[in-house]
Amino acid sequence: MSKILTKLIPAGGKWSTKIKSGKQLTFTTLGDGANLSLLLYNADDTSERYNMPDTLKAQHTAHLTTGNVLMSDNGRVLASMIDDSLGWHDTISGYATRLMIDERYGKTTYQEQRNDWYRSGEENFAVELFRNGLTNRDLIPVVNLFSKVFCKEDGSLHFKPGHSKKGDTITLRTEMDVLMIVSNTPNPLDASSNYPSVPVEITITDAAPVEENDVCVNHRPENRRAFENTWDYCLLTKGGTN
Repeated sequence: MSKILTKLIPAGGKWSTKIKSGKQLTFTTLGDGANLSLLLYNADDTSERYNMPDTLKAQHTAHLTTGNVLMSDNGRVLASMIDDSLGWHDTISGYATRLMIDERYGKTTYQEQRNDWYRSGEENFAVELFRNGLTNRDLIPVVNLFSKVFCKEDGSLHFKPGHSKKGDTITLRTEMDVLMIVSNTPNPLDASSNYPSVPVEITITDAAPVEENDVCVNHRPENRRAFENTWDYCLLTKGGTN
């Protein structure tokens, strides 16, 4: 399994790239308390994108871990979670806005602090969407890797501080060609008054072929149907799964 690329996303940083199907993306937190917000789109048709409601409904869950997949609004699998050291990644709390960042950490500006100013997920995503021919109208629900947000009986949402530790990892496998956008900015429900300073490393390699006993394919009957839709799509548009 050859390493293709290693990318470091510093605290406050962002990145976007197109990735072919059949790649393995391992995210590693280099400190405690990381949060990396993730957007996914079909690289060839960005009108197809991650669908949070269908992903959760089909897999009978409100959070993601090994065996879960990120489904598109066309019932296909954009990426699957093939390994995870944490057991819980947030799907429901969204991304931090400029107003949230200013109120929680204090107002900063690029003109005064230069690259040390506190960035928001909202602004990072806007920049990367524009770089890929998209706009704020294309913003969708995010997956917050390394964060745990749970719901109590009264419906209130709660963020668990210190959920992730240095060295925790999650590994995704791309099931179709995707556009991935990430923002290393605070979870909006993180009540800490200190702006996070945890970098996250992304290592991309070739993934092993999907086997019949694959944990993601067999996690739910709905997963298998989504994989079959994806394989048909790739066969007709790419001549195969890769």
